[in-house]
Amino acid sequence: MEPLSNYDFEDLSKQLKSPEMLDKITALGSVRTFRKNEAILNEEAYIRSIPIVLSGSIKVMQTDNDYRELFLYYIHPGETCIMSFLGGIHSEKSKVKAIAEETCEVLLIPIENAAKLVKEFPEWVEYIFRIYHKRFEELLEVVNEVSFKKMDARLLQLLRKKSENAGSNEVRITHEQLANELGTARVVVSRLLKQMEKEQLIELGRNRITLM
Repeated sequence: MEPLSNYDFEDLSKQLKSPEMLDKITALGSVRTFRKNEAILNEEAYIRSIPIVLSGSIKVMQTDNDYRELFLYYIHPGETCIMSFLGGIHSEKSKVKAIAEETCEVLLIPIENAAKLVKEFPEWVEYIFRIYHKRFEELLEVVNEVSFKKMDARLLQLLRKKSENAGSNEVRITHEQLANELGTARVVVSRLLKQMEKEQLIELGRNRITLM
């Protein structure tokens, strides 16, 4: 295991706003590297630790009763998965799955330690509530998209989110993967992408989409 001094805690430090808090959680946790598309957390699994992203990004998804996956939100450097935290402290199984969107480094804090921090550090409570508020707004956006937006608008919005997350106009993804994240069929996504290309909103390539 590499020493913690080899990892970048800058984003987490900015989020916590407390050097003492940062020292405490790094002492309680351990860092692990996850490869692209590797699972950090699976649905219906007991939550043993709370993930905090140090580098890269994680996408959080949920599967419905028809086994269709729905993209919920990204976790960026300095952020944690609030649903993991809430489920973990109540000894519940995970209702979501977290997948590495790219190679990422994650600080894993055992759930029993994460719960103790609530009593010891007001900064930790403030951090959790700040992340909770952000995730709540993102989930409201998902509900709004699913309930009121047409599939073409949802698809374009997802591509823009992926582009922003990657820091590039080029999104490397297959039509099948997009369909899974939107909870629809691949043929629907392919048809909509071709229409978007005709409207010069995007440019299609092999396993890549460029936003214009």
